[in-house]
Amino acid sequence: MDEHFFYDCTKELLASYETVGGINHRSIQNLPSKEAVQSIVMQLETLAFPGYRREDGIDHTNSEFIIGELVLKTARLLIHEIVKSLEYEARVNNERGCPASCYMLAREKTEFFFTKIPELRRLLMTDVEAAWEGDPAAKSIEEVILAYPGIDAITVHRFAHELWKLDVPLIPRMMNEIVHARTGIDIHPGAEIGERFFIDHGTGVVIGETTVIGKNVKIYQGVTLGALSVKKELSEKKRHPTIEDNVTIYSGATILGGSTIIGAGSTIGGNVWITSSVPPGSIISLPSFEYVIQKRQGKEC
Repeated sequence: MDEHFFYDCTKELLASYETVGGINHRSIQNLPSKEAVQSIVMQLETLAFPGYRREDGIDHTNSEFIIGELVLKTARLLIHEIVKSLEYEARVNNERGCPASCYMLAREKTEFFFTKIPELRRLLMTDVEAAWEGDPAAKSIEEVILAYPGIDAITVHRFAHELWKLDVPLIPRMMNEIVHARTGIDIHPGAEIGERFFIDHGTGVVIGETTVIGKNVKIYQGVTLGALSVKKELSEKKRHPTIEDNVTIYSGATILGGSTIIGAGSTIGGNVWITSSVPPGSIISLPSFEYVIQKRQGKEC
């Protein structure tokens, strides 16, 4: 191997960092680490469902010790990464982030976040129950927790959304993209989602930042809850739809717009395109193939 050749390649690569950018700051505090955030996600999943996400050896005799150690480990790591995210935000706003004040704020946010985990677990168990009750293929609660990508996605989302509400920069988005890569389900951490939420199958589901979803909502693969416009100046406005309680949305449906409301108890059929509100109790579906053929032939339907 020609070491001189690779030495020259290294020099060119280093020069590209100066001219092109893309290096995670050598002279100032680094950005949050994707590896660290992945570890946080895994540890939070374990706190949500002990014994299901890793070989933790937990039982009734040692749960206090194991969970206590995991809480402290996760909290320390989260504080460290939130400090980085707060210093990043200060740089973006052309401010000087004081390391001491960033640390104190990161600790405050982390402590508050951990007080919310019992309630987040309660919400997650309602999601698990909705999947168990709503899917005839589910054989047990345990199978739902272990094998359903929708549960993985909503688990990480509920944690990320809590951090989003605490105005933690970067990390909630990183968390949701980690589970997006794993499941094919893309939920922005800003989306508000009520209890008993069930995504069946899940691949290709997209839920935008300002989406609001009520209780007992079920959606299938390929559903998009998106925006009519993606103009940057509209970033602070509600751009995504509201889905009220007890709505079912079948595969491939696209529902767009911040003023679009799907009324409670509605059923949205597969592959429909909706850009305006529908009243409660609506059933929205495309004409059947047979209906379209008959209409083209001028027959009564």
